[in-house]
Amino acid sequence: MLQQRTLKTITRAVGVGLHSGQRVEITLRPAQPDTGIVFRRVDLPAPVDIPVSALAVTDTRMATTVTAGQAKVQTTEHLMSAFAGLGIDNLYVDITADEVPILDGSAAAFVFLLQSAGIELQNAPKRFIRVLKPVEVREGEGANLKWARLEPYHGYKLRFEIDFHHPAVDSTGQSVEFDLSVGNYTRDIARARTFGFTKDVEMLRTHGLALGGGLDNAIVMDDYKVLNAEGLRYDDEFVKHKMLDAIGDLYCVGRPLLAAYSAFRSGHGLNNQLLRALLAAEDAYEIVTFKDASRAPRGFVQLARAW
Repeated sequence: MLQQRTLKTITRAVGVGLHSGQRVEITLRPAQPDTGIVFRRVDLPAPVDIPVSALAVTDTRMATTVTAGQAKVQTTEHLMSAFAGLGIDNLYVDITADEVPILDGSAAAFVFLLQSAGIELQNAPKRFIRVLKPVEVREGEGANLKWARLEPYHGYKLRFEIDFHHPAVDSTGQSVEFDLSVGNYTRDIARARTFGFTKDVEMLRTHGLALGGGLDNAIVMDDYKVLNAEGLRYDDEFVKHKMLDAIGDLYCVGRPLLAAYSAFRSGHGLNNQLLRALLAAEDAYEIVTFKDASRAPRGFVQLARAW
């Protein structure tokens, strides 16, 4: 049987929120089989649980926000990406503010936390959403066109293409493909940082956003070049970060996907629309398990590899 996974021990991290600039602490705790990923706002007078699902996503401007009642958690995508990349099914995330800490702007620190805590196999079958027919969402036309698509595939493969008209971005790779069965998430994707432009950061700060952003947790560019002294971590770090985001956004569906995802200029909003379109088409997917683990795609069978 291909088993569900949680953590062996509790682990913690402290950082600041990218947009709020607030100090925030997260505690990752093991959870029982079939719990899923649950954020718990422990800073409120009465703690509130926010189970992650595609329908719990209520805001996709600048980040992916999940909500239950009046409680919300923003900027979930990097942490969710790490959970997806390492195959974590069940976990409680206690959080002391309404935004996940940005740490270094990638998923690498979260991956390190999870691997340090250790991954534990549970006595319950891992449940997948297997895509049975193509589902696509599109937005805009011509130069403003964006789209995202899911298609049947025995495994999990992603292809992402960006289209930024900026000298620093144009000089790098703008499309990337990653297959979980042959690639290594921790090595190939997790270290890609979020990025932004100085003019946008200034505008966001006048609106009370990006208050925690800086050169230590993002790639920052002026009109011509990357301002970070150390440069890029990957030759195609920009598009790899968009893929990292997509992996986190798609994991909000609540289970790992067996599908091929492809996208052009997609973002948090379109990724969530794609999940909602999939769930609305009842003949487009099925829930499956693997009693014989050898029949599952290779990338899901292996425990997360180290760096």
